[in-house]
Amino acid sequence: MIVTNNDWVYEKFNNKYNVLFIQGSYRDVLVKVRDKVQEGHELLTHPLSSSLKPNETPYKSVIISENKGTLNFDSVYIIENSIMTHDKFSKNKLKNFTDKMTEDFKLIDLTVLESALDI
Repeated sequence: MIVTNNDWVYEKFNNKYNVLFIQGSYRDVLVKVRDKVQEGHELLTHPLSSSLKPNETPYKSVIISENKGTLNFDSVYIIENSIMTHDKFSKNKLKNFTDKMTEDFKLIDLTVLESALDI
């Protein structure tokens, strides 16, 4: 399952994977992933993957297991720390991005996801 706020990811993968589109921020994606992890889903990609800090991009896509299992404490630890890291960096608010910058951030997120999917 892919959890994302990137419409490019949704459009490209919605017919191939279960994609949960979040109409919201990077943090909203992390919170939804945390909720899913607490339900028994497991992280399959790191929520802070890529060289961009959370305050440097508005888009994030995270892959989690499709099926629920027992609570995976490593996944809980990683997602909780990722939210704390996001909040720490968010003290430096996102800048206003041009349309071109927004497209670049969507492309970066999509490319990182594709590398995780080994496409």
